[in-house]
Amino acid sequence: MSVPRRSLLAAGTIAFSGALGALFSGSAGAARSTLGYGPLLPDPRGLLDLPEGFSYRVLSRAGDPLRSGEGTVPANCDGMAAFAAGGGRVRLVRNHENRTTAALRVPAVPGLTYDPGALGGCTVLDLAADGSVTGERVALAGTAVNCAGGRTPWNTWLSCEETEDRAGTSGYTRDHGHVFEVDPADPHRSGAVPLTALGRFAHEAVAVDPYRGVVYETEDAFVAPFGLFYRFLPNRPLGGPGSLRAGGALEALRVPGVADLAEVDEPGAEFPARWVPVPDPSAAGTPIRLQDFGPGGITHAQKLEGCYWGGDGVHFVSSFARSGEGAAADHHGQVWHYDPRRGRLRLDVLFGPAADIRLPGDSPDNICLAPDGGLMVCEDGGGAQYVFGVTPDGTVYPMARNAQDIGLPGAPEWGEFAGVTFSPDTRTMYVNAYAPGTTFAVTGPWH
Repeated sequence: MSVPRRSLLAAGTIAFSGALGALFSGSAGAARSTLGYGPLLPDPRGLLDLPEGFSYRVLSRAGDPLRSGEGTVPANCDGMAAFAAGGGRVRLVRNHENRTTAALRVPAVPGLTYDPGALGGCTVLDLAADGSVTGERVALAGTAVNCAGGRTPWNTWLSCEETEDRAGTSGYTRDHGHVFEVDPADPHRSGAVPLTALGRFAHEAVAVDPYRGVVYETEDAFVAPFGLFYRFLPNRPLGGPGSLRAGGALEALRVPGVADLAEVDEPGAEFPARWVPVPDPSAAGTPIRLQDFGPGGITHAQKLEGCYWGGDGVHFVSSFARSGEGAAADHHGQVWHYDPRRGRLRLDVLFGPAADIRLPGDSPDNICLAPDGGLMVCEDGGGAQYVFGVTPDGTVYPMARNAQDIGLPGAPEWGEFAGVTFSPDTRTMYVNAYAPGTTFAVTGPWH
C-alpha cells in the first residue's frame, strides 16, 4: 500500500511503513490529547510541560560554572548520548553548536583544543545512580558548530562539525567540517584529532553499523545543491577507540533514477542503493556535493539531519524539502531506512503539515529510539517546540513541550529541542533546550 503525497498534505497526516509497521497513517492532530502518555500539563515553573506522572530535573544551564572549574557551561546545547559508567552511573556527552558569535564558548582546555579560534565542542556530565550531577567538564574544544553526532560500538562519541569554513575565515586558524572522536571516560585519551578520512563537509549525524563497522553520515545542506548521504568503509572496522584514524574509503549514495529524495512520496517504496567513491573527501578545491561523480550523478536531499542504527539497518532523517528553495518536491519530513545486507533503501515515514508540525520549519530533527521500540523526535521551528513520540504502530503523541507560551514571568524564550537520548536502562530521557542552553532529565512511567 502507498499513500500519494496529495492525500498526505491535504489531510495533514503522517504515514509509516517498514521498520515502524506494515504501513500506517493517522492524524497527528488528534494524537495530541488522546494518545501516548496523555495530555501535557502546564509546568508551574514555566520550563517543561510533561504528561501526568512524569517529572524533570534540570541538570545543567548555560552560563553556570562548570564543576571542573574550567569556566562556564557553554551555550547552544545540541546532540547528545548517554553512556553507562558502572554502578548505575551515567556519562552524558553533549555537543555545543557554537559559531564564532557565541556568547558562551567551550573553554579552551590544553590537550583538548583543535583550533583556539573556534568556540564549539563537547562537555561531559557525570551522573550518579540517583541522577544527580557529580561532575561536568570539557571533553572537546576549539571545534566549530558541533551539531549532532553518534555513538560508536566501543562507547565513544563522534562529534560532527556542521560547517565547511576554512582557516582564515570567521577567525578560524584551521580548516573545519570534520568529525572528532570523544572518549567520555577520559577525553584526554581521545584528544582533539580530526578524522579527516570521513570527509570535510557540513556534518550532521553519524551511525555505526555494529556488525560491519561501516560509518554512515548525513550532510545538512539546506541550500541547493543539497547534501548527500555517505558511508565510510574503515581500514580497521570495529577496531575500537582511535581506529578510525587509520583511514578508509568514503562513498556517497546514488539511487538510480532519483536525483532528489524529495521526489519519493510513497512510504514503503524501496530502491536499489549504489555507492559511489567520493572524488576528493578533503574538499580541497570543491565541496563534495558539487564534485563530479561521473555518469549517473549522485542523489541529493535537503536538510539531512538525524541518523541512528536500529535493528537491521541505519535510519536517517530529511527534516523538510521546499520546492521554492530548489527541492524536487515539498514535504515536512522523511525518515529513511537503509538495509546494508540487501542493499536497499526504503522510505519509512513521511510527515505532512499536520497541526503538530504547523510551519514549514517545524520539522523533525534529532531522533532516537524510544523504550517502546518507536521513536522520539525533536521538533525544530518557530513558536512552542515539542518532543514527539512515534509508537511502533504509527501513533504520534506529544511527550514534552517548552513552556514559553504560558506567560509566566521570567519564563525563558526557548529554542528548539535537541539531543534526545535515553539512559542505558531506558528509565530516563535526556533532552536539551538549544537556547537558552539547558539539559533536562525526564523520568516517569515509561512503557
